[in-house]
Amino acid sequence: MTSRDLEGYGGDPPHAQWPGEACVAVQFVLNIEEGAESSVLNGDARSESYLHELYGRPAREGERDLSVEGMYEYGSRAGVWRILDLFGDRNLPLTAFAAGRALELNPAIGRALAAAGHEIAGHGYRWMDYRDIPEDEERRHISTTIEIIEQFCDRRPVGWYTGRVSQHTRRLLRAEGGFLYSSDAYNDDLPYWPADAPAHLVIPYSLVTNDFRYLLPNGFACGDDFFRLLKDAFDQLRSEGRRRPKMMSVGLHPRISGHPARALALARFLDYVMECDAVWICRREEIARHWRSRYPPAVDSPPA
Repeated sequence: MTSRDLEGYGGDPPHAQWPGEACVAVQFVLNIEEGAESSVLNGDARSESYLHELYGRPAREGERDLSVEGMYEYGSRAGVWRILDLFGDRNLPLTAFAAGRALELNPAIGRALAAAGHEIAGHGYRWMDYRDIPEDEERRHISTTIEIIEQFCDRRPVGWYTGRVSQHTRRLLRAEGGFLYSSDAYNDDLPYWPADAPAHLVIPYSLVTNDFRYLLPNGFACGDDFFRLLKDAFDQLRSEGRRRPKMMSVGLHPRISGHPARALALARFLDYVMECDAVWICRREEIARHWRSRYPPAVDSPPA
């Protein structure tokens, strides 16, 4: 992550050749973070101040914020199961970005994800900003998260998304090995091989088609807003995909879309997508394996 590529594929992206001649690959991500957020119970100096219902509430130094903790707990106690039911009822796959500490505190979620056949990718050990975390500590967090996912999900993760990365993250992931892809990028509608790490596949994520915007002051006011945004993105990408197929990432959080007031919007979008043809609903791992088979890296990289 030491240089920028402002050109990318330019006006001539490769034809994705998605399975079934799909015009768009739709990928749902469920972020499992509850319990891994900032808390004095986790040894932190302050409570969590980011991505909860009380926008702008400052962190509490040296003490717990029981209201914020409760908002996070809703995701692990109730929201995650509501979302998993929505996907299970429709037999649809998803990829979970799972923080190691969250699974450590609630291993039932990891077991349920694995039993349902969903992909579990690494999301750091803690749900925090790794910008100022020492390199050795971040390295330990990566290996610890891998071990936790293996323990509770019976399979090593092949994908990774930290979210708030450090300058070392991509290099540490490559040194760890065994990954098919990482997703700490927001700069394209297709996977790509970065010039500074030509054997490291990047599958970009999105903070636009993402339910975290419910929690922003200029974000979604209700489920209709979220559904309309997702539908517009999907319709546009599907239309473009008749010539140049793309991918669409949808970001979800148990403590956000898991609430009844918001879950119906997700259900409506799932049903809308399922009614359309030329759509591939898949896991991120499947996208990575497909891309590697159609567009292998310029240099050899060991398979995960």
